[in-house]
Amino acid sequence: MNRLLTATLAVSVLPVLFLGIERIFNMGIIGAALIDNLYLYLILTLVLPATFVIYPIRREGMLFRLLDAVLALLCFGVFLYFSFSSYKIVSFAWEFAPPKIAVVVAILAWLLLIEAARRVGGLAVTVVIIVFSLYPVFAEYLPGPIAGFSQPFDLTIAYHLMSKESVLGIPLRAFANLVIGFIVFGVVLQKTGAGDFFNNFALALIGGARGGAAKVSILASGGMGSMSGSVVSNILTTGAVTIPAMKRTGFSSRHAAAIEACASTGAVLMPPVMGATAFVMASFLNVPYWTVAVAAAIPSILFYFALFIQIDCYAARYNLTGLPRSELPSLKAVLASGWHYLAGLLVLVVIMVNPGWERVAPFYATLVLLVLDLVMEHKRATPEKYFTILAEIMRAIVALVALLAGIGLIVGGMVVSGLAGTLANDLVFIAGSSVPALLIMGGITSFIFGMGMTVTASYIFLAIVLSPALTQAGLNPLGVHLFVVYWSMLSFITPPVAIGSFVAASLAEEKPLAVGFQSMRFGAVMYILPFMFVLNPALVFQDDLNHVAVSFLCAVAGVFLIASGMQGQMARVGSLGRGMMGALNRGLTIALGVCCAFAFTPFVAFSIVAAVAVVLAVSLAASLFATKRAERLPNAV
Repeated sequence: MNRLLTATLAVSVLPVLFLGIERIFNMGIIGAALIDNLYLYLILTLVLPATFVIYPIRREGMLFRLLDAVLALLCFGVFLYFSFSSYKIVSFAWEFAPPKIAVVVAILAWLLLIEAARRVGGLAVTVVIIVFSLYPVFAEYLPGPIAGFSQPFDLTIAYHLMSKESVLGIPLRAFANLVIGFIVFGVVLQKTGAGDFFNNFALALIGGARGGAAKVSILASGGMGSMSGSVVSNILTTGAVTIPAMKRTGFSSRHAAAIEACASTGAVLMPPVMGATAFVMASFLNVPYWTVAVAAAIPSILFYFALFIQIDCYAARYNLTGLPRSELPSLKAVLASGWHYLAGLLVLVVIMVNPGWERVAPFYATLVLLVLDLVMEHKRATPEKYFTILAEIMRAIVALVALLAGIGLIVGGMVVSGLAGTLANDLVFIAGSSVPALLIMGGITSFIFGMGMTVTASYIFLAIVLSPALTQAGLNPLGVHLFVVYWSMLSFITPPVAIGSFVAASLAEEKPLAVGFQSMRFGAVMYILPFMFVLNPALVFQDDLNHVAVSFLCAVAGVFLIASGMQGQMARVGSLGRGMMGALNRGLTIALGVCCAFAFTPFVAFSIVAAVAVVLAVSLAASLFATKRAERLPNAV
């Protein structure tokens, strides 16, 4: 059955890829340019039915399989109807005045989309989609701050399925016009063995250093996660190697799992690829993808630098060594066997640097990667291997399309009712003129929505509801959108949900909540980092280069001190002490780090921060001197 499913998915993805390549490269093979809604309807027609096969209602039982098959055929027929009607929908504005048959089909499509989203995203996402997609029906009966314009149920559903602001809105358009190529590249990279290569490459580079096994997790998870864009799959791919290696070199199960969870979570916004979220963000902001990737570079560097310092301090504190030289692979041998992965990445980056080439870059990179893989693996290359790759591409596309189409219903409900604009104004009014208050409200909101949804789904919702309010407060739009994403990501390592921490805990055979709380400690800088760059646009390259350089250096110093304070250990200083003096030193170190990190923030008076930093630095120096002196004196009786 698995072989049959793999073969079916491998064959069914071919027309999807053909349609995407035809559109993105504008090849003209079909003979006429497809209008936007026809192209998107065809994508839904070819992709969504597979949701009911890949994610069956139950794994066993002929009756349930038959039900899944009926739903898949019904889904195919419904969206095929919209494909044939696409020109009429545009010409006669069916989203506002649909014929009765179109309304009936739209209601069926709406129900199928909700079920597809439930199977892929779970119950929490489904509840949010249902509530917000039906919001226009009862909007006028709600309290003032969340009230909107109401319209009948049939017109609401028609708007969802036939307008360009809902199911066919920005989320699905971003996928169909841009993300699809990166999905293909990420799957090919992973299924041809790049996960093992990144692990071995990192082991060869730093596996023998102090705490080397944990530092390997940073390089391997950061590299692989940037390609896949998925926290969970990243943990399962790289964590299967890094977590046992960390445990062998003295890290506890709890610490090993927490480090892997943090490293994989941060990779979601690690350039150059950054998963699907970055492309959707570029569409929302109407900027080139590369602008988003460059903006995310400094925050990613700061996060991984902080994690690296924490690991190094932890290893120094507990005298943890690296892996034995005998267990480390040869760097030369690793590069000889996997250089083609780096070649594929190089092609991707070089092409993406050219403005307007973002859409085609992953296809060229994938072609290079497949050709080189075929040459290097010619003795082991089998048709079954490439059938599996095609099937996995289809699985990834189905999961994303089903979710994005469902999230489109949320977007449509807020747009047609007018809530998207009024809610932003209400949030600004509640916060008054206080930017910190608005940011704290925004961070909490982002975190809550991130708990039950994927990063992409949470971002799309908050980009409509929250981002306008933060932008109206005078904050940089690019920094605001990255702020929302970072706070959505935090739910992967923060209890009670902490999906990333819980998955890592299962690999480490450790208690999930214990790993979750330890992940919060290792990922402490991630809770501060969004406030740093949203208040200081220089940290997302939205300022002149001199200010960017100064702000970056201050941020590095701040992050170093915060990470050192969290672990009670500092390079060139050693332990920050034990007991009350140790707690005082830690507090002073973290406070000084925060002052450095926010030193050149436009919203903060530099003179006040500098004065506080000087006082903290003098106090910390005096306290450390007293601590070290006390440690050298013999114990008094």
